[in-house]
Amino acid sequence: MKRTFKAKFFRKSGVVSLLAAATLLSSSPPLPAEEKAADMGEIVVTATRTEKSIEDSPASVSVVTKKDIEKRNITSVDEALNTTAGVANQRVKGILDSAPRVTVGGIPGYQRTLVLLDGITLNNAYTGNVLWNMIFPDDVERIEVVKGPFSSLYGGYAMGGVVNIMTRMPEKREFTFREGYGSAWNRGTAPNDLLTSYVSYGDKIENKLRLFVSLFNNSTNGYFGNFNAQSSQPTAGITGWSATTDTKGTPRYIIGNQGQNTMWSDGVTAKVGYDFSDTSRLQFSYMRSLYSYGYDTPQTYLRNAAGNPVWSYGSVKEASFVSSGGGSTTQNLYNVQYDLAVSSAKIKVNLGAMDTPKDYYVTPDSSTATVAGGPGVLSTTESGAYNADMQITLPVFERHLLTFGGSFRHGWSNSTDLNLSLWRDTGSSGAVVNQAQGKDRNYAMFVQDEITVLNNLTAYIGGRGDWWETYDGFVSQPSAGLNRAYDNRSASSFSPKAALVYKPFSKTALRTSVGTAFRPPTVYDLYRTTVSSGITYAGNPDLKPETTTSWDAGVDQGLWEGAAVKVRYFEHYISDLIYARTVSATRQDKLNAGRAEIKGIELEAEQRFEKWLRLFANVTYTDARIKENSAAPASVGQRMTYVPDIMFNVGGEFERDPVAFTLIGRYVGKRYSTDANTDTVNNVYGSYDPFFTADAKVRYKLLSWATASFAVNNLFNEQYYGYYLSPGRSWFVDLTLRF
Repeated sequence: MKRTFKAKFFRKSGVVSLLAAATLLSSSPPLPAEEKAADMGEIVVTATRTEKSIEDSPASVSVVTKKDIEKRNITSVDEALNTTAGVANQRVKGILDSAPRVTVGGIPGYQRTLVLLDGITLNNAYTGNVLWNMIFPDDVERIEVVKGPFSSLYGGYAMGGVVNIMTRMPEKREFTFREGYGSAWNRGTAPNDLLTSYVSYGDKIENKLRLFVSLFNNSTNGYFGNFNAQSSQPTAGITGWSATTDTKGTPRYIIGNQGQNTMWSDGVTAKVGYDFSDTSRLQFSYMRSLYSYGYDTPQTYLRNAAGNPVWSYGSVKEASFVSSGGGSTTQNLYNVQYDLAVSSAKIKVNLGAMDTPKDYYVTPDSSTATVAGGPGVLSTTESGAYNADMQITLPVFERHLLTFGGSFRHGWSNSTDLNLSLWRDTGSSGAVVNQAQGKDRNYAMFVQDEITVLNNLTAYIGGRGDWWETYDGFVSQPSAGLNRAYDNRSASSFSPKAALVYKPFSKTALRTSVGTAFRPPTVYDLYRTTVSSGITYAGNPDLKPETTTSWDAGVDQGLWEGAAVKVRYFEHYISDLIYARTVSATRQDKLNAGRAEIKGIELEAEQRFEKWLRLFANVTYTDARIKENSAAPASVGQRMTYVPDIMFNVGGEFERDPVAFTLIGRYVGKRYSTDANTDTVNNVYGSYDPFFTADAKVRYKLLSWATASFAVNNLFNEQYYGYYLSPGRSWFVDLTLRF
């Protein structure tokens, strides 16, 4: 079935902001050339696909450098974004989280923020999820976070913004070795026995050939974060339980835990680059990563009159202690990049592939499983994607810089649920319970014109056309007699965007933009159908893409020496939100159910004293509301799930050889997991609490090539829940050698 959809480009507010700015600013005097040159600032590439100073960028851009990462105790790349204004990172259990959510601009869901790694789209073809644990922080050179809709340059997923991770290549011969160890301050309250290892070698030979290879390994014995909370009170004579409530205030009883959540991961990166000339460069990279998690022996807190452990009572079964059997994911990334300059034109070609040959998890049977064994279900997914992207940047006349090109992406996934006779043994698989598979492909062309209206006024206008198709969709449920193949479907989208950047003074940059973005439904949305605890969760092959029309306005203002402030206001108007509808007590379907409006403001400030001290603070306020939802009318007017209303960060960095010290405090406001916002009770298992944590790290340069560090996370031992109990205070030490 052919469907064409277009989001409205200009809302009244966005048009007014652009036209008013153009009218008022066009008569302003040009910035003197010497002032313009003096304020080039840091160079970024994501906002325009070309090199641009951060002050001249048409979008709000935040940059995290390798040095920034080294200043903090970062164990996963997404944690490096925690202090970035406008970015929400839902990583609940520290390094143990297998699927943290990173969202930008208040638009929830990992599938609505585009994440790139050296030009490869990391959002997988199955759910749009990003496997952050597959990237080791020491391999990262810098991260650029660009806020706002960017389908005009990058296509789907880029609704809230783009996170662009760039890995490093050597400029000379280098060797790095890092070994670290840490644990909970009070054992069992944070990841125990966290061990990290990293080694890398890089070289640049005859100023032409670059080589880089790295290896990493992480492991931890975990901590007790998953509790067994039941609605049925233990019977008379049983002790050891404690009374609590659920998130709605209904009485619950904690009777044990599901064991310590263990984790183990490793990976390898290999990169080769060759500079044919100053204007021609080729690079190939390969990354392979493995991430595994599990749970050790569950614990029951219950004891009978004789003091013996109790694993079941009344309707509560032993299976409640083993709700997860762990899982594992293997991922391969391949990338080829070629850069070429011909006369005044610059050409970039990027070919990439992401292969996930193994991604599985085990679910013990909720009724008959035991701590020792019993039946369960093995859920496996194979998925992959191929990317091709080409762009050309060409100056036209004297005042235009044209960037144009095209891209192609093909994604596929195949998910199968198999019965296990023994949930502890993945080799005991038997009959197929569910199977779903599908493929998609997307063709696109884009163009952007950068227009120098005046020396201090630049306009950007462009758009991208995407043609999307899903095909080979198939769902099978043998127990229900379902065995169905779906027809091919296609859709198209045009995503325009316009922006203005005005620099009336050397330390002032004003910008505003308006544009649209979209997200096509994933294979998971379209086809994945499963049965869990008697409830069928069904995909919908007729889903339409989600769309947003957004605008923003902001100012970057330098103050006295070393001081600067930034302000950004933004609005998103989302349509055709994909939503799960409860059809009956035994079935949920997906549909395009509603609309949402998101409005917010970001404030940032920093003060630098010479090169040795930096103080900073930022605050983000977001009002994200459901405006229409045919699937759940009670959600209308309520806050969108998992979006905090307030976030703020405050901290300081001191560095004067041989000592460096960093202290950062982070606050995240209340989040709701129910669309009607009924989960109002905090500090209970399953709640998403507001919290404030502080982290500190001190580094000491022992020698020019050796640095030791000591870090404390959750300095004040804040106890809070993000569904699971979050880690308490922990410490970490490491030694880094660089030659």
